[in-house]
Amino acid sequence: MSAVPVVAVVDYGAGNLVSIEQAIVATGGEARIARVPDEIADADLLLVPGVGAAAPAMRRLRRSGLAEAIVGWIEAGRPFLGICLGLQLLFERSDEDGARTLGVIPGRTVRLEDAPTLPHIGWNQVELRRSHPAFAGLEADEDVYFVHSYAGAPAGPDGDAWVVGETEHGRRFVSAVARANVVGLQFHPERSGRVGLRLLANVLAWAGDPGGGRIGVGVGSLDGARA
Repeated sequence: MSAVPVVAVVDYGAGNLVSIEQAIVATGGEARIARVPDEIADADLLLVPGVGAAAPAMRRLRRSGLAEAIVGWIEAGRPFLGICLGLQLLFERSDEDGARTLGVIPGRTVRLEDAPTLPHIGWNQVELRRSHPAFAGLEADEDVYFVHSYAGAPAGPDGDAWVVGETEHGRRFVSAVARANVVGLQFHPERSGRVGLRLLANVLAWAGDPGGGRIGVGVGSLDGARA
């Protein structure tokens, strides 16, 4: 890992990347915006941020070649962080607009059920179901910032193995996942103040851990990336 960890931030043409760039710099990293596959090659961590909807995001990722590059990066065992939509794109499909997504995590993105308000905007808590280095040193009642109406729902025999944390807004939904070299957060650490910066610093440290024993997450098919 570089002395200053390099984070490739995928730009799929939606949202404001300034806040995530600033947060990476504040936690000791270097942010590089990536619009084509060659721009992620020498990064220490690949980050897909979250604003927008799945279908237009996937169109842009496929058009640029980044959809297959992201799947290849994950299969190679390299550290990956997905935030909000960047997490949802890891699933097989999205109920929001019917998009076929990357297919890294079994299951699909679903609308929040019995939510008192939609979108779910504001501060809420993540109840950890198991420990993970990304959440090291954080208190159980820490608040983080959400903006979304949909969340990923892992499925199948391996689905539960992905779940790190859940949040309640109406019914409970999955708000943090992790497995091997992949971390996904439904909330926005870059908008979550001191807690979010601590979490991002933890992810940078996790990405650079040479003894982490990570192997790439197996992906059953590249069809979602190519469709």
